[in-house]
Amino acid sequence: MGEGLKLLIYFLVGGSILTLVTYFGSKDKGILAAFIAMFPAVTTMSIITIYSESGSVVVLEYVKGLLLLSPIWIIFLLCVYFFLPKQGLLVALGAGTLVYMLVAIFLLYLYPSI
Repeated sequence: MGEGLKLLIYFLVGGSILTLVTYFGSKDKGILAAFIAMFPAVTTMSIITIYSESGSVVVLEYVKGLLLLSPIWIIFLLCVYFFLPKQGLLVALGAGTLVYMLVAIFLLYLYPSI
């Protein structure tokens, strides 16, 4: 499969998922939108494509990174949940992203072999 075709498929899959999440989220179906966003299809596709490009050792590093960063991602979500009603969308996303980055950088500094 050509490089351009692979990138087009990645774009279409990612765009389709974002479209479904936005559609259901805007129709007050937040649980369904979250289910679609969190469904392991994207992670599965990522694992398959990384594996096809580089093999199992690189996939294991990717999975290790996902395991390490998942708790930090939950902290990001908690920041958004806490700040959104009080400060608005931009502050909530900014605070969540800032906390995510700071904790991730701290972890990478603390464990440089990761």
